[in-house]
Amino acid sequence: MSQKNETAVLILSLLITLGLAGAGIWWLTNRSGTNFGGLSPDNQALSNKSPQSEQSIEQRLSAGKKLLITGGATAKKQEAVGAIASGNYNAAIANLETSLQANRNDPEALIYLNNARIGNQKSYTIAAAVPIGGDINAALEIMRGVAQAQNEINQSGGINGTRLKVLIANDDNNPEIASQIASILGKNSEVLGVIGHFGSDTTLAASNVYQQNQLVAISPTSTSVQLSGVGSNIFRTVPSDRFAANALSRYMLTQLKKQKAAVFFNSTSSYSKSLKDEFTTAIYGDGGQIVSEFDLAPGNFNAADSVKIAIAQGAEVIMLASNSATIDQALQVVQVNAKRLPLLAGDGAYTAKTLQIGGAAATDMVLAVPWHILADPQSNFPQTSKQLWNAEVSWRTALAYDATMALIAGLGRNPTRTGIQQALSASDFSANGASGPIRFLPSGDRNRAVQLVSVQPGNRTSYGYEFVPISGF
Repeated sequence: MSQKNETAVLILSLLITLGLAGAGIWWLTNRSGTNFGGLSPDNQALSNKSPQSEQSIEQRLSAGKKLLITGGATAKKQEAVGAIASGNYNAAIANLETSLQANRNDPEALIYLNNARIGNQKSYTIAAAVPIGGDINAALEIMRGVAQAQNEINQSGGINGTRLKVLIANDDNNPEIASQIASILGKNSEVLGVIGHFGSDTTLAASNVYQQNQLVAISPTSTSVQLSGVGSNIFRTVPSDRFAANALSRYMLTQLKKQKAAVFFNSTSSYSKSLKDEFTTAIYGDGGQIVSEFDLAPGNFNAADSVKIAIAQGAEVIMLASNSATIDQALQVVQVNAKRLPLLAGDGAYTAKTLQIGGAAATDMVLAVPWHILADPQSNFPQTSKQLWNAEVSWRTALAYDATMALIAGLGRNPTRTGIQQALSASDFSANGASGPIRFLPSGDRNRAVQLVSVQPGNRTSYGYEFVPISGF
């Protein structure tokens, strides 16, 4: 072959290679926007935006100028956000009040209403970081607690005369997005504190950013022991997994009188691994034994085979340390177990799905949760929350309320970022919450016992089953 022909072939080969590479880059670039998180259709478009873009992260934040929860939004609510965006607060107030008359159980509308009532007047701003795209029910539960606390303090005249504004942030329960949201909030000097995040992994991812910006964050739901002492600006109103694990271990050994357990957990979740590890430590410390562990995360997880193996290895109890991402696999275990072995679980199983799908197979399952609406008859919160939302609320709502009340108390002492941190860290700090006094340990943890509940037949839900507090334990 001549040198001329060889050169032509080489050039042609180079062009083909470049074309294939370009096509590959285009394909990968377009694939990178695809979401695999099981997002609701209402939030799919928002979540498909690249998390690397600061503009797309800004679209995840709203104090009322746009809806973050579009599913089921009334026409009046949609009109209200347009009115807020144009500065017509009177129209927004009227529209949101009408929307709430049609749907009282809408925390986003109540937050925007209270923000609209402030208008351009002086206010203190906090953010609520919730998993709208990742777990819409959990997001609503947390927002109800924040909204109720905001509503109460603003109706009573505000914090030393200054009302509270809430900025909602949707992190999809995604650690990368949570970290970027934390960066945006950290740069916004108006934001004085944060309620969030939902999952332990997202809170851990954001915690360093909050620490760098001296911005207090209080998680109402993250229980991993890894969060203890992670930073002087990181607090939580929910007890750590150590409390839940100890309670479940004692119940297994003293009430069920069983010695051997099999644990099901998600190896990709900080919360799930934390609860599994703490339960294992507690069981061995109390004289029991873990005979087997099963990872719910792999795509080839087989519930029937796993339960069969657990029983063959001598398991007397099944402990479900699942998180929200693996609740479906955990409920498969519940179904195939068919009540052969007693069931224990952490608060990750405290969902409507457990009642709806678990049903009869979940009866008598014992869960460790931070709070239950029927467990404290002396508290006013169950009545006030039911009156506000026209429905009973969960522990996530109660502890989000507590987190907001803690920030309000901190703002009352010193309405600056460093002032709030110093207030919450003070030995004499205390605030009144839905679940009793709110005080923090030097680690940022809340020193509070958990509540054990069991699944029982009942008519307090539409599923024919409900969570009932276990008294005297």
